[in-house]
Amino acid sequence: MGPERRVIIGVDVGTTAVRAVAFALDGSARHVATREYPLLEPMPGWRVQEPDVLMAATVAAMSACVAGAAGVEVVAVALSSARYGLIGLDAAMTPVTPLLTRRDTRSSEAARELRSSGQSRELHRLTGTPVHPMNPLCKLLWFARHEPYLCTATRWWIGLKDYVVHRLTGMLVTELSSASGTGMFDVHRRGWSPAVLDLAGVSASQLPPVLPTTAVLRLSPTAGRAVGLPSGTPVVVGAGNGPLRSLGAAAIDPAVGGLTLGAAGALRTVVEAPLTDPAEAFSCGALTDDAWVVGGAVSNGGNVVRWAGRVLGDDSAAPALLDLAERIAPGSDGLVMLPYLRADEAPPQGCAPPGAFLGLRGEHSRGHLVRAAVEGVCLQLGGVRDRLAGLTPIGSVRLAGGTFRSPLWREVMAAVLDCPVRVAGGADHVTLGAAALGLFAIGHTSDLQEAVTQLDPGVAGGEPVAVDPALAAAYRGLRTSLPALLTVAGRLGEILDEAASAGLSAPARP
Repeated sequence: MGPERRVIIGVDVGTTAVRAVAFALDGSARHVATREYPLLEPMPGWRVQEPDVLMAATVAAMSACVAGAAGVEVVAVALSSARYGLIGLDAAMTPVTPLLTRRDTRSSEAARELRSSGQSRELHRLTGTPVHPMNPLCKLLWFARHEPYLCTATRWWIGLKDYVVHRLTGMLVTELSSASGTGMFDVHRRGWSPAVLDLAGVSASQLPPVLPTTAVLRLSPTAGRAVGLPSGTPVVVGAGNGPLRSLGAAAIDPAVGGLTLGAAGALRTVVEAPLTDPAEAFSCGALTDDAWVVGGAVSNGGNVVRWAGRVLGDDSAAPALLDLAERIAPGSDGLVMLPYLRADEAPPQGCAPPGAFLGLRGEHSRGHLVRAAVEGVCLQLGGVRDRLAGLTPIGSVRLAGGTFRSPLWREVMAAVLDCPVRVAGGADHVTLGAAALGLFAIGHTSDLQEAVTQLDPGVAGGEPVAVDPALAAAYRGLRTSLPALLTVAGRLGEILDEAASAGLSAPARP
């Protein structure tokens, strides 16, 4: 059967949806299926999902994708998932907890204590993961403190990907990328850290064995019947969706940054060995044994414009609002937005200030508010690039994500970065990255970059974005004022918290 009659399926199990894409091996076609599932908040700060609901959606998406690609050979299924999730299983492999997602912040107190005690620095050096409520380490500390009875009933602590792999193959394993996001894995020695496990109150026997991201398992007969594939179909365990997004955007060469922007954003680059920073700002996770993706994420991106659409008009007005923002001069006539609508995953100081518009005047319009929101996100990502460039050189950046369909987002982001910038071609960058890693794992190519371009020939090029020198100069000036503005906003947040603690009426934080 020729390449045009063979496909590899990339499956990404994300925070609110699963996406399965069948890529033809010659790059000629693809079949896409998506299924959504709810993100539950049973208590403030708790953001969880039911593992069985999530798994049913995964099976449904895979089944629909297989049906859409009927008549072709599926050479493998390759997996991607959000990292930092945590599920407890009993001895019968039944969940005793929901999936605590990366957005679950119940363990904020544990994270603060680790930072204030100074332990966070050594933990970050060992594990490559900043101490933050998203970490399974901090989640385990919360369970030990608040639900010790549940801990005694838990035989296994696993991640989201691990659960999916188990349900598809019958094997309870994890892989290097997911393990390196737990906050408990020594990325230098490539094994679970006894010291951190002791801190977390778990043993290595309660955690899955760690496989390479290129490990190949086999689809079980039960799962094969459910998704419509033969039993024994190769299943590549894959990696986390952050590293795979960089691969799918063809941003894996040294000194090339991959900047992705959807509802949230991230800037990452690939290094040959684990790399941690003294500021504890960046995470470092594996793509393969000798390709590690280091960078920082921001929790606010395109969502700021959707938020503006809700409060300034309606959701359908967001494109029109961007049109208004394009008519506003750079710098938004002195209006600055600190776009912290959601707390950042790993800000340098460990906590983000509240969101704020600073410099608001009566002459500012809806267009000013929206442009300031776009500029605020781009300036924040520019700060990530600056800090990352202090660790490893970044000569150019590739932009990926649906947000960059907007000319305004592209123009502002390129001017803030002020370096060679291209918009990555293609789409479905995470599932493309998963499929490319899968193609590499099963031996159909000897090079990751070659695997990406084989499955999507348009992704490696990309449209260059011209940098306006005057615009770049304007944003350089604005960036110098940001540290002082962040200090002011941080103090404002403290005042609001103090007022709330005193029982006074204080404005709600966004």
